[in-house]
Amino acid sequence: MTQFKAAVAVSSTQTEFQFFSKPKEERESGLLKVLATGVCGSDWGYYQNLPLSRGPIILGHETVGVIETMGTLAAARWRLKEGDIVALEEYIPCGTCHACRSSDFRLCDATDWRLGGIRYGATGLNIAPGLWGGYSQYMHLHLNTVFHKVPSSLSPRHAALALPISNGIEWTYLQGGAGPGQCVVIQGPGQQGLACVVAAKEAGASNIIVTGLSNPTDRRRLDLAKRLGAHHTVELSGQNIVETVSDLTGGLMADLVIDCASGGTESVVTAIALARKKGMVILGGQKRKKIPEFDSDQIIAKFLTVKGMRGHSFESVELALQIIASDKHAIKQMGTHLLGLQQTDLALQTLVGNGLEGAIHMVVDPNVDLLEMT
Repeated sequence: MTQFKAAVAVSSTQTEFQFFSKPKEERESGLLKVLATGVCGSDWGYYQNLPLSRGPIILGHETVGVIETMGTLAAARWRLKEGDIVALEEYIPCGTCHACRSSDFRLCDATDWRLGGIRYGATGLNIAPGLWGGYSQYMHLHLNTVFHKVPSSLSPRHAALALPISNGIEWTYLQGGAGPGQCVVIQGPGQQGLACVVAAKEAGASNIIVTGLSNPTDRRRLDLAKRLGAHHTVELSGQNIVETVSDLTGGLMADLVIDCASGGTESVVTAIALARKKGMVILGGQKRKKIPEFDSDQIIAKFLTVKGMRGHSFESVELALQIIASDKHAIKQMGTHLLGLQQTDLALQTLVGNGLEGAIHMVVDPNVDLLEMT
């Protein structure tokens, strides 16, 4: 096949199928045959901001595929072979700046789309060769791609969970320091919140509390949080969450609070209130607005550590693939929908409640035609 299809976002409300030719093989690049791409909440933000920045774009960055071809320079750099099944990180770092040399390549300016950098699923067709997204049958592989080999026992569909699960591991364990005997409160039962439940359970936390809204979507997700290992779930409507957590912890409050909520700013204020003295607060859910009358003195009075958090590290993705392959926390239950390439827009609309019911983690497989639900 010299031509292939991709789902191209051409405006903030329209995705269309376009045909592309496989790019000519270069020494410093490769070509990935896409097997599965997970649907991330950030895809909606890229979709909506399209007219302002990147123009037509192939979205999708939680991508798993098989290396079809690679040039000689790429092969020497990657130490992989054609036919290997790999999971990609979205980052395409420069490899030489201070952040990259310090193992913080997610902070490299070269891969920050806000600064004009390139990354998978967030780079337009106007940047050659244009094949930067996973909602496609094939993807371009940049020389600085960050790869992870997929365990042979793990299906591509479930391997596509690697990035959201790695965020949970990064935020909860590697940065949050969750450990045996601790109380962890997770605000928001979306993909990131549920990933944090898995990570807290894996770390040995003895009291995992997940909060959510009193609506059908969050109720389903809170139920899944219990199956993944949460000890308590709390619907916020009609409850004083500070008093509830106090009751559930014998007044000690939380060692670690992780704010994964993407709604209003109230959850940040609540996170500070839920943390014990000398506790830690991880802020991972973007609000896109300022917090009015924020009482920063509470951070001082309670001797808190507050960290802003985004993304994942190489280590956390490796750990995520191992945990998913083991499925010891029933983690594969997070994968709810398998969709074909022609259903890409349906998947994107589902992110904001305008599509499928009961979706948690959706996967687009360019090799299937029909929707599959589990």
